[in-house]
Amino acid sequence: MRYRRFGRTGWQVSEIGYGMWGMGGWTGSDDDESIAALSHARGLGCNFFDTAWVYGEGRSERLMRRANGSGSGPVFIATKIPPKNWKWPAKPEYPLADVYPADHIREYTERSLENLGVSCIDLQQFHVWTDAWADDQRWQRAVDDLKREKLVRAFGISVNRHEPANVLKALATGLVDSVQVVYNIFDQAPEDELFPYCREHDIAIIARVPFDEGSLTGTLTADTRWPDGDWRNSYFNAANLAETLARVDRLLPLLPAGMDLPELALRFILAHPSVSTTIPGMRKRRHVGRNLAVSDGEPLPPRLFDALRNHRWDRLPNKTP
Repeated sequence: MRYRRFGRTGWQVSEIGYGMWGMGGWTGSDDDESIAALSHARGLGCNFFDTAWVYGEGRSERLMRRANGSGSGPVFIATKIPPKNWKWPAKPEYPLADVYPADHIREYTERSLENLGVSCIDLQQFHVWTDAWADDQRWQRAVDDLKREKLVRAFGISVNRHEPANVLKALATGLVDSVQVVYNIFDQAPEDELFPYCREHDIAIIARVPFDEGSLTGTLTADTRWPDGDWRNSYFNAANLAETLARVDRLLPLLPAGMDLPELALRFILAHPSVSTTIPGMRKRRHVGRNLAVSDGEPLPPRLFDALRNHRWDRLPNKTP
C-alpha cells in the first residue's frame, strides 16, 4: 500500500481508502462479512475509512468501531453529518437553519463519537452542501467550536454530484480541510477548478464513486435490477442505464492485456496528483484484495491516460441522486 499526504493535516493516508456506504444501507449487506472485509483491509495497509451517520443510521459507524482493533499503525476515520431536512442534494433555496443549524451539527457529531467509540473524530464532514451558505457565520462558528474543543481534528465537505465548483466559496473561509467529490473516468470536471484551487491551498481531495456506482466494474447489463427500495434502481433508470452501458462499451477496447475495468478505473484516479485518496465501496474480502492491490506504484501509460480523457461525460447537476 502506498500513502499520500492528506492536505494540510499532514496525515499519511492510504491512497486507496474504504467507502462504507454499501455495508450500512444497501440491500444484501451482512455485518459479519463487512467486519471481515474491514479487518482484511486494515491488514493490507488501508488506513482511511469513510462512513456517515446516515449509512444505516449509525450502523456503518458501529461496524467501524468493531473492526478498528484489527491491523497496526494509525487509522483515520471520516464520517458525515446528515442534513436536518433529510434532502439530497442541497439546493440554494434551502435555508441553512433548515439543514445545518449549530445544535444539529453538534448533536450528530456527538452521535458519531458514540457510535465510533472515540473521543475525537479525525474528519467530520457536511454530507450535503451549497455555497449559498458559504458566508454564513453560524456554520463557521459551529465548525470552529468543534475543532477548538478537540471533538474533531479536521473538517470537510462532501459536494453535490456534478457540481464540483459548488464549494469554492466555503474553502475560502480556511475552515475546510478536505473536499469529497465524485471523480472517475466519466466525471472529470473536478480537474477544471476544484483541483487547482485545492493544490494551491493544500486542501485534501477524497475521490468518491470511483466506479460510477458500479458501471465501471463492468458488471452491469441492460437487464440489471436491484431489490425494491434500493436507490440504484432510480439512479440507473432506463435512459441513464442505456447511455452508461454504451459509454462503458466504448472503454473496453482501451483495456490493456491483463487489466480489468475496475483496475483501469482506479489507476486513472491515482494518476492525478491532486487526489489524496479514493474510496471504493467494498463489502467482501475479495473486493478488498483486488482493489487494494492496485496501489502498487505502477502508473498508467501516458498514452492510455490521455485516451481516457476523451471519455469525459459532463452531466447536469441534480438530475441523479
